[in-house]
Amino acid sequence: MRAPETVGRNVCEQEPPTFGEAERHTGRIAARLTEEIASGGLDLPLPGGGSTWLRWERLRDLAQEDLSLARLAEGHTDAIAILSELGGPPAEPGSVWGVWAAHPPGMPLIADKTGGNWRLHGAKPFCSGARVCTHALVSADIAAGERRLFAVRTDETEPRTGTWASAGMAASDTLTVHFDGVDAEPAGRPGGYVGRPGFHHGGAGVAACWFGGALAVARPLAARADRVEADAHLLSAFGAVDRELYAAGSVLRRASREIDDHPRDGSRAAVLAARVRAVVADTCTRVLRRTGEALGAGPLAGDAAYARATADLCVYIRQHHAERDLSELGTLVAPGTWMGAANDY
Repeated sequence: MRAPETVGRNVCEQEPPTFGEAERHTGRIAARLTEEIASGGLDLPLPGGGSTWLRWERLRDLAQEDLSLARLAEGHTDAIAILSELGGPPAEPGSVWGVWAAHPPGMPLIADKTGGNWRLHGAKPFCSGARVCTHALVSADIAAGERRLFAVRTDETEPRTGTWASAGMAASDTLTVHFDGVDAEPAGRPGGYVGRPGFHHGGAGVAACWFGGALAVARPLAARADRVEADAHLLSAFGAVDRELYAAGSVLRRASREIDDHPRDGSRAAVLAARVRAVVADTCTRVLRRTGEALGAGPLAGDAAYARATADLCVYIRQHHAERDLSELGTLVAPGTWMGAANDY
């Protein structure tokens, strides 16, 4: 056993750790997002327009590259779709949009109208792209307990650093943003944001990002399974992962066709989104577990891309609220409704 002073000396002589890599990665993701927008890479077909799968396929592929990039791209493209549906202000060329619509308890964002102008006051958590978005669609409470969507320029907002603790999805620059009388332009009528079929189409599109993240997590396991020395246990794990991914991909493809066939059916869209999100979230959970158990700690310690993909996916799929969302799905397809829809399976 080495003496304590020898251990200390060796540590001091080692190359110091590199600080700031997380910030640099966040900057790279922001640059990739603006590059995609400028090049037209995010000029995607609108949901329900006949090419929904092409839209989701692009989000899936971006998620395989980086889930934070996909999260920001999904927010931007969702905002463009919402503006199209609700008749909001057109997006300026080169602008970067987000959708900031979380409403956790205890953090109200209030919209008031004074002299014909709307202004926002308060705080909004979970604002992805808080420092890269030039514009955002923001939901806020108005009089009589109603909620409305507003378009804002983000140069008037105040992102609060240090309000995202997790390493997972850190590069999505998701922060709490404060609004102190920020000018806002209404997008649609009160309740219009959640009352349209497109709300559910967008929710299903998020699952396409989760799916791409699961593909990225599974990639090292696929590479290991392709080696001659792969044993039966590893091949069994990879077979299970392949099964899960195939099933989730099939569900997404079918859902995209149903959305294109029934773009204005809100009730169908609600059921479809709940099913798709439940299936894909469960697939992601299984892929994370199977891959982690098969590969062990080595790749988490030595493969930065795999470690990041794993951490990101663990956080991102928490947008699915497990039993709470399954309860909502059960309510939507309660026995009376379900018996009439059994031919859907």
